[in-house]
Amino acid sequence: MAGDWTAQPREAALRREPEPGRLPAEVTGFVGRQRELAELAGLLAAVRLVTVTGPGGVGKSRLALRAAARATGAFPDGTWLVDVSPVQDPILLGHAVLKALRLTDGTARPPLDVLTEQLVGRRLLILLDGCEHLVDACAELAESLLRALPGLRVLATSRAALRTSGEHLLTLAPLPVGPVRPGVLPDAVRLFADRARAVLPSFAVTEANAEAIGLLCRRLDGIPLAVELAAGRLRALSVEQITARLDDRFRLLTGGARTALPRHQTMRTTIGWSHELCTVQERLLWARLSVFAGSFDLEAAEYVCAGEGIAAEDVLDLLAELVAKSVVLREDSAFGVRFRLLDTLREYGGHWLRAAGGEHRPLRRHRDWYLGVATWGEVEWFGPRQAETAERTGLAHTNLRAALEFCLAEPGEEQLALLLAGTLWFYWVGSGHLGEGRHWLDRALSLDREPTEARAKALWVTGYMATLQGDLAAARPALEECRRQAMDTGDDRALAYAVHRQGCAALIGDEPDRAAELFEEALWHYRTIGELNSNVLMAMFELGLAYIFQGDRESGELWFGQARELCEEHGEQWAYAYVLYAMAFSHWLGGDVRPARTLARESVRRNHVFHDLLGIVLGIDLLALLETEPAGPEAPGNLCEARVLQGAAHRIWRTVGTPFMGSRSFFGPHQECAERARAGLTEQEYEACYATGTRLDLDAAVSRALGSGGPADGPGPTPGPCSMPPAPAPSPVRNS
Repeated sequence: MAGDWTAQPREAALRREPEPGRLPAEVTGFVGRQRELAELAGLLAAVRLVTVTGPGGVGKSRLALRAAARATGAFPDGTWLVDVSPVQDPILLGHAVLKALRLTDGTARPPLDVLTEQLVGRRLLILLDGCEHLVDACAELAESLLRALPGLRVLATSRAALRTSGEHLLTLAPLPVGPVRPGVLPDAVRLFADRARAVLPSFAVTEANAEAIGLLCRRLDGIPLAVELAAGRLRALSVEQITARLDDRFRLLTGGARTALPRHQTMRTTIGWSHELCTVQERLLWARLSVFAGSFDLEAAEYVCAGEGIAAEDVLDLLAELVAKSVVLREDSAFGVRFRLLDTLREYGGHWLRAAGGEHRPLRRHRDWYLGVATWGEVEWFGPRQAETAERTGLAHTNLRAALEFCLAEPGEEQLALLLAGTLWFYWVGSGHLGEGRHWLDRALSLDREPTEARAKALWVTGYMATLQGDLAAARPALEECRRQAMDTGDDRALAYAVHRQGCAALIGDEPDRAAELFEEALWHYRTIGELNSNVLMAMFELGLAYIFQGDRESGELWFGQARELCEEHGEQWAYAYVLYAMAFSHWLGGDVRPARTLARESVRRNHVFHDLLGIVLGIDLLALLETEPAGPEAPGNLCEARVLQGAAHRIWRTVGTPFMGSRSFFGPHQECAERARAGLTEQEYEACYATGTRLDLDAAVSRALGSGGPADGPGPTPGPCSMPPAPAPSPVRNS
């Protein structure tokens, strides 16, 4: 009996969709490429920009991911994956990198400026995967970041070189396809055997079939994706049948001149052959799935792809067949199974869809589905599943981009672009994507000026986000236009939102009296139309804060109490975090330090769930001030810790925007804390503690503020407890 020559244990084949930026688990076993891995490891250790090049399907991404995973220990600040392939607009490349690196910025600064500032002093590796369609943008981004950040390495994959200074290329060739001998298998044959066992668990390379497998792998030029596609046919065909049919396909396309077939044509030919071996319905589903960008779930596939030849109830079985044939990847996520087409196969399906003239229907259904995702997300945002809604919307982010791009490029879709971009306000604001949200809204608003409800919503959302970014010069005219349009058209809902957000601008601008008037008016409109959601609760919190800033704690706390009651009734968490901050601030004004600290910490914790930088930094600044308060008659405040938290807050304030830093009302606690620390610390202590805080990244700063950090947790020497006189007597800030 012939033995199994592939006695190498298979690696785990599980794949989970990673957190943005984190390296994914490998889908299947990694076969061969040891020489290339060693060469790539050497390059990453010696140079700062490496690009792995080669034709589609040759395994560039797999090699780069494996090399990045092995290099993790050399980069204390992490190895981060940026999937470039779904990004079609070069302007959004920087936003994609920010999202992948989990960096949030609330200002209107270019993403490149934010990246260079927030990554300064870090040692990390960024993998830009799939750059060929944005070569110029990727080259410019990589060069700019590398010039500004000495601790950065960039690993890119692309079918073409980036052609930027300092780039080192590793050109990836297909797998070796030499002769098959007992105990010695070429890597291409080993790969075929590994993938074959996923289809036929009993499959083995034996004396009887070794020659046929070797011939098949040579016919496929050792291109990994081609080998995997061929292995996927073993459920229906033998190795010899696959080889014969494939050879017929080659002769048909090249007129019999097998030697004239270049390797890139081999890949296209193999995909085309695999396509022909699919059933008519499988081909149709493959083509329609090409409208998805990134991953998608079964429900989305059923809605987008069903109809005109495919029944909705058949999509699952057809999808399972495409997974079995290695056309579609299956991934596990926190919300169940998701699917994804490899870029090369997505391109082929898209070409076939366009050639058949059937792309408009699935594109429109794709647009409709993700408009539904946004609409349902907006509804679900006001309820106990806010954090889950943010995460689900994040999974749909690349497809939401694709839907927005379709609406902006397709004549007659402009109003839907306004509606989709405006409806996603909860994600842009609540999950830290203000810059990208502004990008889509500005484009949509410039295309259609018809005074519709969709435009009114886009205007107030733009004004809201511009206010949060500190771009009041853009916020005020947008909100005023929305207010005028709402009054002219009788749109009471838009009027309420416009007035509400004008109140926000006044509050930031240290006009609490004017802000209170606008919030009162907005809440009257909200009550009149029966509106109740997170925005309404934020208006209550903001009105209470306006009263607090005027020195009227009693009125402020009445509004905080009402907002808190509604938050708890409806399970709302995002607005609740702000209400807790306001209550903490009010308690501090009243001299109640202990409850103020408890409330402020809970506010920071909840805001961190949503990556809400403004809420986080307000809470940290207040906690810093609370550290200066005496803990008892003979226990002075911890001015060193207060100053560390101030340093951490300063780093976050830079990502929030200047209006808040220039506001006496919002920035008052920071200034009060600094005055107390300066009065009780030496100049050296004052500066050293602050410098320690500025070295804390967002997660470390939050951990420190919540009390789980300490001197040893900071990235650098932290001054120990100081012996110092008691802090000066508190002088609560009541700004007017």
